Amino acid sequence: MYTLGIDYGTNSVRALIVRCGDGHEMGTGIFNYEQGHQGVLLDPNDHLLARQSPGDYVKGLEESVRLALADAESAHPGFRTGQVVGIGVDTTGSSPIPVDAANVPLAFQPEFKANLNAQCWLWKDHTSHAEAAAITELGRRERPRMLAQSGNVYSSEWWWSKIWHCLKVDPAVFHAAHSWVELADWVPALLCGIERPEHVKRCACAAGHKALFDESWGGLPDKEFLAQLSPELADLRERLYEEVFDISVPAGTLCDAWAERLGLPAGIPVAMGEFDVHYGAVGCGIREGTLVKVIGTSTCDCAVLPAEKEAPVIEGICGIARGSILPGYFGVEAGQSAVGDLFKWWVEGVCEGEGSLHTALTEEIQHLPPGATGLLALDWNNGNRTILVDQRLTGLILGQTLHTTRAEIYRALIEASAFGARAILERLDSGGVHSDRIVCAGGIAGKNAFLMQTYADITGREMALSSSNQTCALGAAVAAAVLAGPEQGGYASLTEACGAMTSLAETVYRPDPERHAVYNRLYALYLDIHDAFGGVNRSADLSRIMKDLLDIKDKAAANA
Repeated sequence: MYTLGIDYGTNSVRALIVRCGDGHEMGTGIFNYEQGHQGVLLDPNDHLLARQSPGDYVKGLEESVRLALADAESAHPGFRTGQVVGIGVDTTGSSPIPVDAANVPLAFQPEFKANLNAQCWLWKDHTSHAEAAAITELGRRERPRMLAQSGNVYSSEWWWSKIWHCLKVDPAVFHAAHSWVELADWVPALLCGIERPEHVKRCACAAGHKALFDESWGGLPDKEFLAQLSPELADLRERLYEEVFDISVPAGTLCDAWAERLGLPAGIPVAMGEFDVHYGAVGCGIREGTLVKVIGTSTCDCAVLPAEKEAPVIEGICGIARGSILPGYFGVEAGQSAVGDLFKWWVEGVCEGEGSLHTALTEEIQHLPPGATGLLALDWNNGNRTILVDQRLTGLILGQTLHTTRAEIYRALIEASAFGARAILERLDSGGVHSDRIVCAGGIAGKNAFLMQTYADITGREMALSSSNQTCALGAAVAAAVLAGPEQGGYASLTEACGAMTSLAETVYRPDPERHAVYNRLYALYLDIHDAFGGVNRSADLSRIMKDLLDIKDKAAANA
């Protein structure tokens, strides 16, 4: 028997057919979004805006599944679509969609078709930074316990700030929307034929990490709190949801209409949606003590803590939510807003190169010792998600000379992302979220050995790899196998399913002590500029940074 995992990323949707018995990947189908720039709807007058077409989601669902089924049938003559016993879906987030009373996106209505505010508000949309700051200020004053769940800072990447910003900039869209639904909840509902927003089962991960949901204070933020932000937000609360579900509960079953469109059996279970990185953590076999790093356009770090323990409050960590990632655990999430996007900006945007230039630049600088470029960068070209939670922070490259090459800057950006990753690791550890192993996943982790070795050298930690290059879709397929149950060739528990369907690659990146020692010096300088430009240390003296970089560069040259 087989399950289907569907992974909605930033630029494409990927469908993966997985064999339940051992997690073998039978077939893959990829649909690149057609609308906007590489699938993202942009505004040339506002670099903070990023939306996505719900039409691409629907077409991508049908096309990616069709391609995956055809791939499986071609590669494995014994495969039959009737043997698919469940479906799981993961998506980006927070990516809320304004919908009408029939759960249809407003973007499908003629009057809103060309309106960017009626589209999906993609995770990387940061137009609501002022609203996020206002929610943070009010939360700290009026509901500190509620805000503590989100590291005491609310982000412009999240649910309430985006919806409130829509009200401010486009009241017509806000008032036309009967409700709003996260992409992670909307796609499973679509597959199940759910035609009312109030009937959509909402996932614990999106609600807890992005919408301030917790049963201990009555679910979503109370109407009194929301009314202090806006009376319209308080009214909207009545049209949202009162209950959330973890992945032990199905979102529903595949409806007849979509079964016919996809060529799959009607009535098979559709798992609760989760964010891509959360299902990616499942696909990596996450357990207590494991930190999963899903490295893609951005990076998310995931960990779990038993729900019977008290959830820690860790300043700047973007969320700790009960029932997210795994049932019976608190899910812990942190991450960086630009990693793959950062390298893509340099290679394709500035250097105007093709994808092959990533390889060429890596080959040019991978043999240089640490510090040899004399450069130091901040990884904030798309803001800082963790630990500063400030999307208005921007990038910085220090130490350029007239001899600096584009390859050296590329290396500095890789190192910057690794320094940012180390800062997150240290913040988690100081907050009591300890890890005895780190498992990395995502396309970059599997393709760029130099980057992974740099992460190991800078953090001083071993970096293991998932054996799958498609862990998000794999994790969704694992959840579907549990819902199918043993009687359909699936599993009785997530533990059993992960044990059979997930694995680690043989490759492990181990830190080199000599390189780590040099990187410790560079990391200290990184923290200086991180805290100074991040507003943590407003009295910092940065007058020695450039010369310290030159000293490290000279020493690297002398030891070469």
